[in-house]
Amino acid sequence: MTSPQPAGRPLRTRLALAYAAGVYAAGVFVLVLAVVPLISVDAGTPEGRPASGVTTGAGPGFSLSQILTGSGVALVVLIPVALALGWFVAGRFLRPLRAITATARSISTGSLHRRLDLGEPTDELTELGRTLDDLFARLQVSFDAQGHFVANASHELRTPLAGLRTLLEVTLADPDADADTLRSACREALALGAHQERLVRALLALATSERGVTRWDTLDLAHVVEGVLASRRDQAALRGIELTEHLTSAVTAGDPGLVESLVANLIDNAVRHNRPDGQVEITTRSCGTGAALTVTNSGPVVPEAQIPRLLHPFQKLAPDRDGRGEGHGLGLAIVDAVAQAHRATLTASARAEGGLSVTVRFTHAPHPADLPEPASVHPDGAVGRGVRARRGGA
Repeated sequence: MTSPQPAGRPLRTRLALAYAAGVYAAGVFVLVLAVVPLISVDAGTPEGRPASGVTTGAGPGFSLSQILTGSGVALVVLIPVALALGWFVAGRFLRPLRAITATARSISTGSLHRRLDLGEPTDELTELGRTLDDLFARLQVSFDAQGHFVANASHELRTPLAGLRTLLEVTLADPDADADTLRSACREALALGAHQERLVRALLALATSERGVTRWDTLDLAHVVEGVLASRRDQAALRGIELTEHLTSAVTAGDPGLVESLVANLIDNAVRHNRPDGQVEITTRSCGTGAALTVTNSGPVVPEAQIPRLLHPFQKLAPDRDGRGEGHGLGLAIVDAVAQAHRATLTASARAEGGLSVTVRFTHAPHPADLPEPASVHPDGAVGRGVRARRGGA
């Protein structure tokens, strides 16, 4: 497919004409400055006497008519020289812009990984290239998140939908089905529907987290944790889980909805994957220039090498080990996605006595452009923001 031609006069031609006009005007100005004083001197010289510095005979001097003729010839010769110089300079200046246009035109949804990488020297065009590279990176993240959501949703919803269809078909095909059988089938169908509803809600939370932060408000992690705990105490009490909090003011900036989702999923994950009569400890604190949230829970022993895998979607240490079938393997996925969206540092480590300790460190920066770059893997093996073994739930 041929690239569309720009309407009207090309930019290089316009720039070349502008540069040539500038050079030509400068040449005319210099000649005028040189010739006008000579004309003034000649006009004030008595008839028959040569002006100072201007001779009418042979020798190194030039007559006024010769100077004027030479100036005219120089102005004529200056026209093609100025045009050629302007064309060359315009081409050099527009070379990065042509590279930007060609690369941007070749980038599509299947090649969003490509970048301009204009390099040095740093000028307005290379700054434009870096801005476009940042835009392509955000588009790639958005498309990846959309692809992950579609793939995850289609994979995870297929099984419960197939089970619901089978249940209804078997019940309808039973000629001896009575009212109790139908009620039992309806109860199972409702349970499967509730399972799908929770799964869709978790998938939407994951997709929203991966989309990034759209608002930055000042918030206190301690207040967010208090609100989440108020709605989780009854659930923890039914399981025999003791909730302990050590909350001190921890002010940071972020999307309140996403941060609340992070806290809720951390606490739900700690309660769900625990042992009877276990403990969950939640701590908020200020640390340096940021704020930190730590959730520690008892439970089965988690191999340290399994932690990066648990940060992927739909990954579990053991299938339905709580016997309730409530987990989808998305809890820590949402936590990790929210942390990445806020450029926060997530550290997960296994406890020797069983369970996990997860810490999320936020900064006080009010805007993502001011936030630090993602960190790498911690020396102790804990997972930091630079790890691409991301998104997951235990």
